[in-house]
Amino acid sequence: MALTKYRLGDLIELSEQVNSDLEYGADSVMGMTITKKIIPTKADTKNADLSKYLIVYPNEFIYNPRTHGKKIGLGFNNTDKAFLISWNNIAFRIKDSAKRIISPEYLFMHFNRDEWDRAACYHSWGSSTEVFSWDALCDMEFDLPPIEIQQKYVDIYNAMLANQKAYEQGLDDLKLTCDAKMDCFKNNSNRVTLSDILSEIDIRNTNDSFDEVKGINIEKTFMKSVANLTSTDLTKYKIVQKGQFVYSAMQTGRDECIRIALLDEKEPIIVSPAYSVLQCNNNVAIPEYIMLWFSRKESDRFGAFCSDASIRANLDLSRFFEFEIPVPSIQEQVYITNMYKAYTERRAINEKLKSQIKDICPILIKGSLQEAIKNDRL
Repeated sequence: MALTKYRLGDLIELSEQVNSDLEYGADSVMGMTITKKIIPTKADTKNADLSKYLIVYPNEFIYNPRTHGKKIGLGFNNTDKAFLISWNNIAFRIKDSAKRIISPEYLFMHFNRDEWDRAACYHSWGSSTEVFSWDALCDMEFDLPPIEIQQKYVDIYNAMLANQKAYEQGLDDLKLTCDAKMDCFKNNSNRVTLSDILSEIDIRNTNDSFDEVKGINIEKTFMKSVANLTSTDLTKYKIVQKGQFVYSAMQTGRDECIRIALLDEKEPIIVSPAYSVLQCNNNVAIPEYIMLWFSRKESDRFGAFCSDASIRANLDLSRFFEFEIPVPSIQEQVYITNMYKAYTERRAINEKLKSQIKDICPILIKGSLQEAIKNDRL
């Protein structure tokens, strides 16, 4: 059997059951992202009337009819539990009569492609806010292979997803171990003032030897400078070497973030004179441990609390140097930083796995269509 063209509206129907009996509470309210993920809602549901919220059962879909640039917010409930979504979103499911025609997981793979986003946005309408209506969704047409071929490619997708989830679970356990160890240091190690550990250095790019200009962001990482450097005198910029910190006193309170980053690359960089360059001035603490301490949300909250009352809510370097941090033995510092390094490396791998799973959807859909055509020719 070859491919069969279907109108999507002939296969799906609205799911309109509301939480009228308040069976589900605020902790069950979810939302969706433009990357097709289900996430806990970011909305304040404290005073929301949850009786009007839609119940989304397993194997049902949700989407936000308001487009976001070139993406549609959509999600698929692939769990064994129901949840709630706001009434201004749309929930739908595969019709009972179509369950032998299309698999819900296969339909989600179809939605989880940039090609589908482009088509959906093309069929959206509006001026300041574009809307991809339910009728527009139902009017979309697509080719379907037989259900057996669909399931074959769904199994491939689910196997990759299961591997990624298992990897992520181990990642969560490793992060929990790191956090617990840092809390142990916080409660049991001697505290040392930052001014006794760090000192400011000021070495300028006077010979114009370096042109790699970087800045730092609220993720505490280096980024390419966004400033216009066409007529900038780079000889006034500060040189940063491996193992040194770059610190920004600005907007700590506003962003609830201590802007600090540690350079771990071999090649030096240069940064704006507005930044402070810091380095360890003794053998009490290693740079990686200090960076780990200030990578914690608790440190950011304390930094925001200690910021001044200016419009920018700065945390001046002199005030920052007054902070105390727990300093365990060097051996323990090396142990926890190695553990955290393993966590960050595995986290990066996990993000690549998730990206690969999304990228594989168009490949699997194309493969299923080609197999159906090939089988029909045999």
